[in-house]
Amino acid sequence: MALKRRNKVEVSFSMASMTDIVFLLLLFFMITSTMVAPNALKLLLPQSNNQTVAKAITTISITADLKFYVNDNGEQKRVAFSEIEPFIKRMIKIDEETYIALHADKTVPIEQVVNVMNIAKRNQVKMILATAPEE
Repeated sequence: MALKRRNKVEVSFSMASMTDIVFLLLLFFMITSTMVAPNALKLLLPQSNNQTVAKAITTISITADLKFYVNDNGEQKRVAFSEIEPFIKRMIKIDEETYIALHADKTVPIEQVVNVMNIAKRNQVKMILATAPEE
């Protein structure tokens, strides 16, 4: 007796549900991403529309008149350029996965910003360049 199936099984995969999930994840991460906390110094930061999810443990600030400040236990403390590297080394002892936010006024020469970033790279510290949101 020859039995024939009336319905054939079709092997296929629909990507529609996968794109919905990716879209929902994208919306979720865009909404829940955090902004870098503003510091107490009055700086005109360069503008950008990008954000980071890394939380900085401390900040280094460069004012328009090329004065350096570090956030030491929640207090903005003025330091000389030569004191930045010992400060970073002290932060590494507290937490090896240290992220440091660099707040530089937009009028600061790029050379000063790169000098601070080079100190961070020498000490294998991840640095976040803070910006203001675009208007």
